[in-house]
Amino acid sequence: MLASQVSGLARRVPNWVLYILCLLPMPVGFWQGLTGRLGPEPIKALEHLYGWYALAFMVAVLAVTPLRRLSGVNLMAWRRTLGLVAFLFVTAHLMVWLVLDVKDVGRIWVDIVKRPYITVGMAAFVLMLPLALTSSNWAIRRLGPLRWKALHRLTYAVAVLGAVHFVMLRKGVQIEPLLWAAAVLGLLALRLSWAGWLPKRVQG
Repeated sequence: MLASQVSGLARRVPNWVLYILCLLPMPVGFWQGLTGRLGPEPIKALEHLYGWYALAFMVAVLAVTPLRRLSGVNLMAWRRTLGLVAFLFVTAHLMVWLVLDVKDVGRIWVDIVKRPYITVGMAAFVLMLPLALTSSNWAIRRLGPLRWKALHRLTYAVAVLGAVHFVMLRKGVQIEPLLWAAAVLGLLALRLSWAGWLPKRVQG
């Protein structure tokens, strides 16, 4: 009963309300950086903050289907919006790095090639571009449901790359990025198990 009530409430929430709520940390974080509330290195802190939210929303996207199957709570109406919010945070994360951190255009390609964690992060961003560009009903009609669904399986690769980027970004062994990586891998393992792609011994 509770699951159906939550699902019904989610369907009634307009997309614009969801966008405002989900994107609120972006201007708030920027304002905190301008007013000196992000510590001694506000640019790095803002860059990491936007990256953190991008990964969090990618995990939220992956969690929608397991949540429906395991609890009955249906947030499918939110999934595309959550994916676009993740893309916007990734874009903001990238722009802070490009415009406020690196500044020197000549350094950008050098950093992408020489720093593996940046290479992985850029790969995730490039894979997100076609997902963001086709996140509309028009794109579904244009591509057809099967091709659209196949294209949007890139979401899984993006989430893995995002988690790897976070792990590589933090020096040494730190718990938080490993927990995010475990969340991504766990959610993907659930999908593989339900699809029958994991060996029975792994599926339990």
